[in-house]
Parts: sequence; structure tokens; C-alpha cells
Amino acid sequence: QVQLVESGGGLVQAGGSLRLSCAASGRSFSVSTMAWFRQAPGKEREFVGTIRWSGGDPYYADSVKGRFTISRDNAKNTVYLQMNSLKPEDTAVYCCAANVFGGTTPNNYRYWGQGTQVTVSS
Repeated sequence: QVQLVESGGGLVQAGGSLRLSCAASGRSFSVSTMAWFRQAPGKEREFVGTIRWSGGDPYYADSVKGRFTISRDNAKNTVYLQMNSLKPEDTAVYCCAANVFGGTTPNNYRYWGQGTQVTVSS
């Protein structure tokens, strides 16, 4: 099993920044890809971006490209989501996910964190 714990959410004004963290524990060595998803009230879960522990460039959804940055700290088994130039439409519960294989659909991921709320006020 792999446990994922997110932190760093909160309330921020439009144009502001937040950094989310996702700490992996347990059999974290068994997963190669970490991803961030978000879900706003009344909407389906939306892919935000993904990164591999082994390296390579992160991959982002068009809606966040140029504003969000995913990074990793392998020594800490932690993945980060730096969110800049936040907009009210970024308001959602942000979850990290992990699996052996990646992708942009939630069904590709076996392990999920509990999520952290991000609220962007206008």
C-alpha cells in the first residue's frame, strides 16, 4: 500500500500563489508516477499534471500550463504543486494520486490522498 498526504491548501486572492505538498509513504517505491487532480463542486475530477519519480519533464493540463509547476524531492518522497497567478476558477479540492503507470484519467491511478481545499477569491 501507498499512503499519500496532501497539505498546503487554503484561501488566497486571485493572482496569488499557493504551494501544495504531497508526501508519499508505505510502498512508495512501487509507484513511478505521481499526479495532481482537482475537483470543483458539481464538476468531474480534472487532471492537473503529472511527474515521474525517475525524471523527465512534468506534463500539464492546458488549463494550468504556464501557471502551475510540479516538482519532486525524491529524498523526501514528496511532490509539490506550485500554483501561481491563481484564478477563481482554480477553486477546487486538490488531490494527489500515484500509480505504476501514469496518464491523465483518474481511473489510471490506484492510490489517492484525501485532498486539500484551495479557494481563490475574486
